Amino acid sequence: MKRYYCGQINDKNVNEKIKTYGWVSKRRDHGGIIFIDLRDHTGILQLVFNPDDKDVFKIAESIRSEYVIYVEGIVNKRLEGADNKDIPSGSIEIIASKLDILNKSENPPFKINDSDVNEDQRLQYRYLDMRSDAMQKNIRFRSKLIASIREYFLDQDFVEIETPILTKTTPEGARDYLVPSRLHEKQFFALPQSPQLFKQTLMIGGVDKYFQIAKCFRDEDLRSDRQPEFTQLDIELSFVKEKDIICLIENLFTKIFTDVMKLNGKLVFERITYDEAIKNYGCDKPDLRNPLKIVDIKNILKDVNFKVFSDHLENPDSRITALRVPNGISLSRKDIDDLTNIVKKFNAKGLAYIKCEKIDDIENGITSPIKKFLDNSIIKEIISTTDAKDGDVIFFSADHKDIVNSSMSALIKTLGSQLGILSKGWKFLWVLDYPLFEKDSDGNPTSIHHPFTAPYNPDDLSSEDIYTIKSKAYDLILNGNEIGGGSIRIHSKDDQMKIFNLLNIKKDEMDNKFGFFLKALSFGCPPHGGIAFGIDRLVMLLLNVSSIRDTIAFPKTQSSSCLMTNAPSGVDLIQLKELSISTVKPKK
Repeated sequence: MKRYYCGQINDKNVNEKIKTYGWVSKRRDHGGIIFIDLRDHTGILQLVFNPDDKDVFKIAESIRSEYVIYVEGIVNKRLEGADNKDIPSGSIEIIASKLDILNKSENPPFKINDSDVNEDQRLQYRYLDMRSDAMQKNIRFRSKLIASIREYFLDQDFVEIETPILTKTTPEGARDYLVPSRLHEKQFFALPQSPQLFKQTLMIGGVDKYFQIAKCFRDEDLRSDRQPEFTQLDIELSFVKEKDIICLIENLFTKIFTDVMKLNGKLVFERITYDEAIKNYGCDKPDLRNPLKIVDIKNILKDVNFKVFSDHLENPDSRITALRVPNGISLSRKDIDDLTNIVKKFNAKGLAYIKCEKIDDIENGITSPIKKFLDNSIIKEIISTTDAKDGDVIFFSADHKDIVNSSMSALIKTLGSQLGILSKGWKFLWVLDYPLFEKDSDGNPTSIHHPFTAPYNPDDLSSEDIYTIKSKAYDLILNGNEIGGGSIRIHSKDDQMKIFNLLNIKKDEMDNKFGFFLKALSFGCPPHGGIAFGIDRLVMLLLNVSSIRDTIAFPKTQSSSCLMTNAPSGVDLIQLKELSISTVKPKK
C-alpha cells in the first residue's frame, strides 16, 4: 500500500488502496454519510465515511477542523455531476476503511486560507497561517529558488563559505545590532549588515570564486520590502571586470526563470548609465514597463518671464522638465489635484500642465492655467520636443534638480499604475557608471554604494570635485525594483586610504574599524568584484506579493517584533550582570 499526498491522487489511481496523512480542512454530515476534506501542502482530498463501518464512522463523527489524521482507503470515481473542478483531485474520492486521529486541535482563531484575516493575527499564529495554500506556495517557491541558485554557482566552481555572524561594526549605512560579550567586559560584537569585508578578505586568501546564502542584520526603519534580518545572495570573484559579473548574473537569472518560473526563452537585459536614468526617469531604479520619460526644456524657456520657470533658468543646480502623458486629457481636475499632492510630498511647489486637445490649433486647442505666460512659439517647441499628440497632457516641474527628480519619478510611477500603461512581462535593467560619492543630509560626502567601490580611474581621487568621479558600480533593476547591487572593489591599500580620507574618516577610526582589512590589502590583494541580491525581495517580486513578510517563514512586524514568540523580550538581572550591563530609563 503506497502513501500519497492529497494532491497526487487522480483518475489513474481508481480502485487502488492508498494511505495518506493530513489536516482536516472541513467536515460535512450528509444524510448519515460523513465527508471530510483532508488537506496537505499539495491540495485537498475528499474522504467518505460510510455508517456501515461503525468503528471508523464513530471516529469520523468526533473529528473537527485541523485535527491531524491518518487514513487508509480505496480510490473511487466520484458520481457524475459531483466533480470539483477547482482541485486536482476533484474527480475522485477515498472510501475510507481505516481512520486514526494522530492529534486533536483546539478551535483555530481563523479559518485556514481565509484571505481576510488581520496580518497581526496571522503573524501571532504563524504556524496556522503557514498551512494556507498561499504561504505553502511562497515558502516552497523560495526553497526552489535557493536550490536553483546554489546549483548554478556550484556548477560554476564557486566555493560556498559561511562568514561570521559575530563580528565588528560595518559601514553599511544602517544601525548595527549589537551583542555584548560575556568574556570581554564592556565589549560588543555586531551582527553583520553584509559579509562585505569578509568576502573581500576571501579574495586576498586565494578563494577566487565565493558565494553564500547569507543572513544579514540592519536595525533600520521598516517598510513592506524591509526586515531587520534578511537573506542575501552574496557573490565575489577575483580577476574580473564588470562585464564578467554582468554576464554571470544574466546567465543565473536565465536559469532561475527556466527552473523556477517555468519560462523559456532568452531574457533581455537592457543597460543605461546612472546619468541617463536620472535624466530620463528622475531615479536610478526606472521601471522599463512604463513608457513615460521626462524631457529637459530649460533651453526652450530661456526668454520666458514666468517666475515659476525664470527663477531656475540661471541656476546650474536646477532642472526644468516636461512629462508627456499620452491620452492624459482624460485626467479630471481632481486627478490632477491628487497628482499635485503627490509631488508636494517631495517638496515640489506644485504641478503646472497644459492639455493638448488639438495641437495644430494653439489658440483654441491648448488649455492651461499657465498658457498666458507662454508664447505660441514656445508652446509649439514644447509640443515638438515632447512629441505630444492630440489628447495628451504635458506636466512641468521646475526646482532644484533633486526635488524635480524625486517628484517627477514619483509622478511617472503613479501615472503608470493609474493609467494602466505598464507593459506585461519582466523588464531587466543594468544601471551602470554610478558616481562614487554623493552628499549626505549635512552636505558631507558619503559613498553611494560603500567605501570599497573602485573609481574608474584611481587618479580621479585627486579631483577637485569629487562628486564628478565615476565608479565601477552596477545595480540590477527588475520592473522598477532594485534586486541587486555590486561593484569592482578597490584592491590597493593606498587607494582605499584615499577613499577613507575623502570621506573624512580619521586615522584612529580607520585603524579601529578597518585596521585588519587595510593590513590584509597590503599582502597582495588581487583585483576583484562582486554583487549581492536580496533573496526576500526577489521572492516577493517573482511571486507578485505585496509584502516581504509573506516570503519569510517567521518574519518580524514593522516595529521589529515577533508576535508569535513575543521577541524582543526582557532578560533577568543575572544575565545582565554576567554581561556587565545595566539598563537605564530613556530620557523623556
